Amino acid sequence: MLKKYLITGLLIWIPLAITLWVLDLIVTAMDRSLLLLPADWRPDHLLGFHIPGFGVILSVAIVLATGVLGHNIIGRRLVIWWEELLGRIPIVRSIYSSVKQVSDTMFSSSGNSFRKAVLVEFPQRGQWSIGLVVGTPGARVTRHLRGDMMTVFVPTAPNPTSGYTIIVNPAEVKELDISVDEALKFIISLGVVAPNEEGRRTHKPAALTSETPDA
Repeated sequence: MLKKYLITGLLIWIPLAITLWVLDLIVTAMDRSLLLLPADWRPDHLLGFHIPGFGVILSVAIVLATGVLGHNIIGRRLVIWWEELLGRIPIVRSIYSSVKQVSDTMFSSSGNSFRKAVLVEFPQRGQWSIGLVVGTPGARVTRHLRGDMMTVFVPTAPNPTSGYTIIVNPAEVKELDISVDEALKFIISLGVVAPNEEGRRTHKPAALTSETPDA
């Protein structure tokens, strides 16, 4: 009975503790944005004590201000000038251009990347993994293959930020009637948290197409 109570207590506290730990890491990292302010303007100096979270407000304000600036003519010219400047720095150019391509694809409102969960036979025949549709690999890759191909990212568990990028035939991919969030929960939980039948999407999944931007 004591073991049962102990396990029940752990099931209650472990998710809460991990959630608070992650939030603390995020808030602590974003509070470093306060270093951008002059020392006399920082909340710690004005109030005389530290209050966590002011950096979050400043970070959100900076992102919003950047977005507003980037939507006008002057702002767009500044962004173009900034990107051209970074493009002239050898090492920075490679890193920045790669990250920008990925972020533009992921956050584009018109793209379909990482918005479809599929089943793909990986790492070998008879074994299935959940993957996320990225798009098409591009003509320079598909010309060496037969037929239309699709790029799928297969996350690893329990860390979905790492994984495998594979190129497969769309006919060999099975689209799942679950959201990307449900797919990631399944992967992160090592398969313990299965997609809930009651929470499945009410609309029919869109057909798998290759309309996503070329990688």
